[in-house]
Amino acid sequence: MIKRLWFRIMSMIWHRLSAWNTGGEGIHSPRLFYLVRHILYDTNRLYAWEDIERRREAMLRAPKLVHIEDYGTGINREELVSHIAKKSVMRASDAQRLSRVLNYMSGTEYVPERRRPLRIVELGTSLGLTTAYLASVNSANEVVTFEGSAEVGMMAELNWQKLGLQRIRLIRGNIDETLPKYIAQLSKQGETIDFVLMDANHTGEATLRYWDMLRPLLNDDSMVVLDDIRYSRDMYMAWKQIGQDDRVTSTLDLGQMGVVLVYPPLIKRHYRLRM
Repeated sequence: MIKRLWFRIMSMIWHRLSAWNTGGEGIHSPRLFYLVRHILYDTNRLYAWEDIERRREAMLRAPKLVHIEDYGTGINREELVSHIAKKSVMRASDAQRLSRVLNYMSGTEYVPERRRPLRIVELGTSLGLTTAYLASVNSANEVVTFEGSAEVGMMAELNWQKLGLQRIRLIRGNIDETLPKYIAQLSKQGETIDFVLMDANHTGEATLRYWDMLRPLLNDDSMVVLDDIRYSRDMYMAWKQIGQDDRVTSTLDLGQMGVVLVYPPLIKRHYRLRM
């Protein structure tokens, strides 16, 4: 635990010292420059965010105790919803950044010839607040989210109900069992995935395993986001290994999150950005 915490602190310090803060200058791809300058560094708020943040405040005050089936550690436990909201839910600034990205991807500016909704996959639902950010961008998009804990999933569904979000499919159970079934179904149908958020089992081994499962279903415009890439040394090494995959053309290291792009016209390069 101490080694992991020490790695996280030192790794974030090094990132802050070595990362760019140029607003996209030095990035030669027009698409990637636009993504960085006008989307990732944007500070405008979207209308749906206030309602989601009110749900976050409600979760931070919730005294309810829920049972958690933790398939990553194998240790089940009871935990307060307020504690989950404080410790295990993506911070608002990062979730809002992803919302902007999906808003951009949903438009024809990202892929001019696209005429279909996005298929979005989230590994690790938690209380469903980040899911709400992913789903609120465009009601036509399909969001499929995976959660191991049944009671936590119920809290997420309650939040979506209160937010009026309907086009979300929650798949409960051990992701190591449910994800392969979902991927097999999509493969059989010849479908692909446009956006993936990996925020479940924060180990390097699990991260690489999920990447290997999802990789064949990525299309040439897909984006994969890994949360907590500096959670531990082995998580960070998994992030670096994914960046070397032949299918990956560029990566964006945002400190807390890592963005993986498989857009073929990009020159393979790894960017560190200070957010």
